[in-house]
Amino acid sequence: MITDGSPTVLRPRALARGDLVVIASLSGPLHAQYEPDLREAEAVLERMGFRVRRAPLLRVGLQHWWSAAPPAEIAAELNGLLRDPEVRAIVAHDGGQTAFGYLDLLDVDAVLRDPKPILGYSDVSLLHLVLHQRTGLVGFHADLATPGLGGAWRRSPPGRRTELEDLYLRLLTGTEAIGALPTTPSWECWRPGRAEGPLLGGVVNRIALVQATRYALPVDHFTGAVLFWEEMGGHASHVWSYLHVLRHAGILDRIGGMVVGVPHLVDGLEGPDPSPSLREIVLDVLGDRDVPVLGGVEFGHAGPNLPMPVGIRVALDAGDRELSLLEPAVR
Repeated sequence: MITDGSPTVLRPRALARGDLVVIASLSGPLHAQYEPDLREAEAVLERMGFRVRRAPLLRVGLQHWWSAAPPAEIAAELNGLLRDPEVRAIVAHDGGQTAFGYLDLLDVDAVLRDPKPILGYSDVSLLHLVLHQRTGLVGFHADLATPGLGGAWRRSPPGRRTELEDLYLRLLTGTEAIGALPTTPSWECWRPGRAEGPLLGGVVNRIALVQATRYALPVDHFTGAVLFWEEMGGHASHVWSYLHVLRHAGILDRIGGMVVGVPHLVDGLEGPDPSPSLREIVLDVLGDRDVPVLGGVEFGHAGPNLPMPVGIRVALDAGDRELSLLEPAVR
């Protein structure tokens, strides 16, 4: 719920062994060539101890333009899952370009009555931001089912798969704080410093675009926050522009820290020595703001995702390359 202009964190109930997890097309359709990846995602969730079901719109051959169905049909299915007491978590099959079409159709009361983990990134990060703004719901910016759990995870070394499976299971079922997320050599300190605050973010284009709607996050919500973001597609200049949108909106003046994901298929940032680099773009827009920045963190489109639970408090130490989850994501 929203009180005094700031969201009170609304944690979903912790999942238990045997709980039902539904994989749904919250945006893009299921193409036939990705059916094996989806089956692998189901197997991953079953290994974690959950029952798994596909929502009706998650079927090969169902497609409306770039979506699984018209926005009203996707919203109706999602709302049905939110209202169904048997469903304990919802995992998005894939991202896409549809969530903007049904933001006004979401059953917010159902979320308040029975908050559930919704997992996904890309277009789904828009749902996390809007539902957090409207209800305080902790959004699970985490791997999508088909390209993530069933794709990127399968292509990862066995040790990394085991690490991620354990991390996701603890995040969804445990009521203790996770603590430090596992660091890898790709993490880089772009500006040293420490910050502690709520974790807010997603795909940078969605963060910027939602600020143009009536579902914009009030700037006050970013006060002291650790802003995390990544980008897929487009051009390096677009990233620079989106960050300037956040600057003009006053968001960059409020945040306490920033965590930047690995860019994916962004024209101008590909190759071993891009000019400008993503680090240079970020620091250029930040200017003299004293904001610690940690770059190269694995969330988003570039591979297996570290979970970023939207709304919970985190501690960032960019100099020591550490990001710690200080609160549980479930209750």
